[in-house]
This record gives sequence, structure tokens and C-alpha cells, in this order.
Amino acid sequence: MQLEIASSPLIPAVGMFIAILVFLEIGRWIGLRRLEVPGSRAGVGTVDGAVYALVALLIGFTFNGGAARFDARRGLVGDITNSVSTAWQRIDMLPPEQQQPIRDGMRRYVDALIASYHLNSESLDSPLHEPPNVTKAGQALWAQAVAVCLTPAGEKARMLLLPSLNELFDSVDKERLARTVHPPRLIYGLLAAAVLIGAVFVGYALANANRRNWMYMLGLAGTIASVTYVSFELEFPRLGHVRIDAADRTLSDLRSTMR
Repeated sequence: MQLEIASSPLIPAVGMFIAILVFLEIGRWIGLRRLEVPGSRAGVGTVDGAVYALVALLIGFTFNGGAARFDARRGLVGDITNSVSTAWQRIDMLPPEQQQPIRDGMRRYVDALIASYHLNSESLDSPLHEPPNVTKAGQALWAQAVAVCLTPAGEKARMLLLPSLNELFDSVDKERLARTVHPPRLIYGLLAAAVLIGAVFVGYALANANRRNWMYMLGLAGTIASVTYVSFELEFPRLGHVRIDAADRTLSDLRSTMR
């Protein structure tokens, strides 16, 4: 289910739009059947207000959480870029004849990392596993750096280069793990239930009109469906239209300077 949602955020948004219209009609049907019942409208405003307040709270909570996680992931990509830059500069601590293999390994690792950002599907099936090419390039880079730093000529770089590479790998792991942080499904279920119950109450209130107020009904369904769509877009920022490409480009720009 989560994979389908991530692959197309339009699916839950369109589903929510249709469901709201259906439950609005259910509420209107119930309201029409109870128009002649004495006292059937007593206390409706109080109940409506409580349900609408809960819906607004849940929508705000979900949207704000998604926006915060979106910003956090952009910051993590920035941390990766800073770590790459630091490690690249510290290669200068090695003797000139030993620098080239490490620089080549660093280029291959950054290239694999950038490719994984452009081609990944948020690793939803196994979010803790990084792409094999990134793992292979990282292991090769680390092995080369350790081998060089264990030589007498690389002694001076050992205390600076190896920690910077370790920090780089940690930053990459943190960004990958951040892809798995999403609200529990219970939150989405509660939000959907509150929205649909609220739609029933809205439809009940609209039963006083002789005709359906389509502008009101479509406006309500469209607004909530739009918020649902953007919320899912924020949760999976490399799959839809709300993306962190600007943050990814900082790493690509840095790679272009690694000559």
C-alpha cells in the first residue's frame, strides 16, 4: 500500500476526492429523510464544530509534519555535500603520488551516490539497503584510504582523512534512514475517518437546500484532496512534483569541481 501511494500520490488524493463526494451524498440522503423529524437539527452545530476542529487539527498535523521532514531531508543532503567537500580537501594531506587513487575512488563514490538519488524509488521495499553500486564504491574508497594511511607516508593524513570519510558515510546513512520516517498508518486512517465523518455532517447540513450545492461540495472535496496530494508529495520528495532537486544539485555542482 505504501509503495503504491509513493509511486503515485494522485491515487490517495483522487480516492479521497471521490470518497468525500460519496459521503457528502450519504449525509444529504440521511438529512432529507430526517427533515420532518422534530428536533432532528438540535445540537447539529455543536457536533459539526467538534468534528471540523478535529479534521483541521489532523490535516495541519500531517501537513506540518511532512513539511518538517522535507526540510530535514534537504538539510541532510547539504550535510553530505559538506562531508564530501571536507574529505576531498583532506586528501591534500597525502603525498602527491598517493592522492590520485583516492581522488578517483572519491569521484566514483560521489557519481554512484548522485545516480542513486536520480534513479531510486525511495527504497520502499528495503529502505535500509543502499544501492549495490554505492556500497561497492564506498567500500573500495575506504579500503584505498585505509591502505594509504597505514603507510609511513600517509601517517599525517590518518587523523584527518579517515574521520572525514567516516563522517561522509554516516551522513549518507542518515539521509537514507530519513526516507523511512513517515507518519504511522494509523494517523492516515484516523485522518481519513475524520474527513469522511465530517463530510457526512456537511451533507446532513446541506439537506436543507432544495438542490445540491455543487460548488460547495466540489470545493470542499477538492480542497481536502489537494492537501492530501501535497502531503504525500512532501513525504516522498524524489518521486513527484515537490522535490529536493535543488539540494541534490549542490552535490552535483561540487562533483563538477572535483578534477
